[in-house]
Amino acid sequence: MVDAVSPRLAGDPLPQDAAAPVPPAEGDSTPGRLLDYPRRGGPTVLRILLGAQLRRLREGKGISTEDAGYEIRGSHSKISRMELGRVGFKERDVADLLTLYGVTDPAERAPLLELAREANTPGWWHRYGDVLPNWFETYLGLEEAASLLRCYELQFVPGLLQTEDYARAVVRLGHPDATEEDVERRVRLRMTRQERFVEPGAPTLWAVLDEAVLRRSLGGREVMRGQLKHLVKMADLPNVTLQVVRYEASEPCATGGPFTILRFAEPGLSDVVYLEQLTSALYLDKPADVDTYMRVMNDLCITASRPDETVRFLNSLLNEN
Repeated sequence: MVDAVSPRLAGDPLPQDAAAPVPPAEGDSTPGRLLDYPRRGGPTVLRILLGAQLRRLREGKGISTEDAGYEIRGSHSKISRMELGRVGFKERDVADLLTLYGVTDPAERAPLLELAREANTPGWWHRYGDVLPNWFETYLGLEEAASLLRCYELQFVPGLLQTEDYARAVVRLGHPDATEEDVERRVRLRMTRQERFVEPGAPTLWAVLDEAVLRRSLGGREVMRGQLKHLVKMADLPNVTLQVVRYEASEPCATGGPFTILRFAEPGLSDVVYLEQLTSALYLDKPADVDTYMRVMNDLCITASRPDETVRFLNSLLNEN
């Protein structure tokens, strides 16, 4: 287990200014440079990058969202959604906006129009669309592009650390009326998400779990034993840090529910806090919101037992059963 960000020991808090979004470098405002961005993350990240570039071009010309919307036969809210990367892009709309913003050189227009086309290409998870809610597709794109994920869980083992049997039990709990075929497709989607974390160049995963997660025998004794053994194995990976908030912790330091903070290597992509609900999700990227959750996460890492104690605790739970 290693530190997720710096040479400090894993479990030590990140500095508060680490929560702030990374501003784009000056050179990143050149349209052609957008084609240099990695394509991992599929359409989600490409939409965000293209939207941010369109916003910079619009603001640089002092054009309002109302005027931009009128140009593409839409509304100011459509421009806002496009600039936030929340919707797909019609190539014609992007072409009209570039003309409005004074980008007429074919060499400058071509990369942005190419991004518009690529941003409409479905991600690998599209084939699971029959069992995938629309609001979760955005998260999958962000997860695929993230270089660092920090999560806090109170109820279940994080999906990226679940075994097939444990995942199957979680899916059945959340979807009691699902057919066996749907259950297996949801489990396969979860297992496919995990593959990236054992590949070369894998992102960093830093998970903090409440002790109750590990003591709740979800799926039965053998399923839970298999899950605990899997956590021991995952905790030994150099890109995975696992901590546990023990029952004897002095006082709770997170009064809300589970959350995930995603960080990206690409300039211009700010940190995102993901909050999943029963039928929807929230994606927070305002600096004040991200800073609040980063502060809570840092406090959790201080309160939790140190990462080098995690495997010993997991083995003690296995010996109890």
